[in-house]
Amino acid sequence: MTRIPSLDGMRAISISLVVIGHWAELRYHSDIAGAFANLGVRIFFIISGFLITTLLLKEHAKSSTIGLREFYVRRAYRILPASLAFMVVTFVIFWPQLRWYHMATAVLYLANFDYTHPWYLGHLWSLSVEEQFYLLWPGVLKKWYRHRAAILVGVVAFAPVYRVACHFLRLHGKADETFPAVADMLAIGCLLAVFAKLMPKIHCAWAALMILPIAMVPVYMGILHFHVTPALLLVLWPVMHLSIAGVLWHVVQRPYWFLNVGPVVWLGKISYSLYLWQQLFVFGQHGRPWYGVIFAVGLASASHYFVEQPMLRMRERRAARGREETLAVAA
Repeated sequence: MTRIPSLDGMRAISISLVVIGHWAELRYHSDIAGAFANLGVRIFFIISGFLITTLLLKEHAKSSTIGLREFYVRRAYRILPASLAFMVVTFVIFWPQLRWYHMATAVLYLANFDYTHPWYLGHLWSLSVEEQFYLLWPGVLKKWYRHRAAILVGVVAFAPVYRVACHFLRLHGKADETFPAVADMLAIGCLLAVFAKLMPKIHCAWAALMILPIAMVPVYMGILHFHVTPALLLVLWPVMHLSIAGVLWHVVQRPYWFLNVGPVVWLGKISYSLYLWQQLFVFGQHGRPWYGVIFAVGLASASHYFVEQPMLRMRERRAARGREETLAVAA
């Protein structure tokens, strides 16, 4: 599959929000900066739902099915090596402070259910959500393909209600990272892929209007110091998520040069490794977090070129062998 225009650029924006937001949060003790870091993660979720569903729908269109085993193998090549490299280094450095269940939940991608995780593993909650999404959605889409839109709409409707229920049960802060609490972001990205052929073009003026809630809701969250309200959970977050999806569709339809220029694309390509390492180095540099950003980018680059890329080349060689074997059997 050819790369989707502007997707790496959107990843670059997302990871910039995360890293700069965390840096500013530490440097200036700013909750607003922290809210923009959180926004970066939400953008990542919507991008992920859109991309994965686009790939799955293309496969279904070609073969009338979805090969779950091959999907999981490809995701394993993409996700596991870089994350395991990060975990091994982190486990060695912080071994005296770690408990077995912190390591177990990290390795099993259940960190979003470990409410006592240490700060240097805190960001793994979002990777756990992604892995749970990879585990659930392809099988659901394969089994109930005809009902895909209804299922996704149901998820989008359910997640805000779940968040409000957790809020009134005083589980806010613990339940925020569970899969049902963030599933609507992934589902909105999935819906964008499902209805892509029917979606109208979003003009620049509408895209500009959509940027307003994307920018203002995190400011409101920061002003509230992350003390959520039913209005935020039921209205403002869903509006922000839909706006992110609208802007994503706009820049995919109309690839702006600044989202597709070399350095921005490069940053998007290393965004996964940078997300892994920024937590350890940015949060670890409480006195001068800017130094941590430099170290994080350096290690992310090393991870990308010496861990991710070799594994992806291995994945493509494996896929090529599979295609050759299929052709040989057919012949």
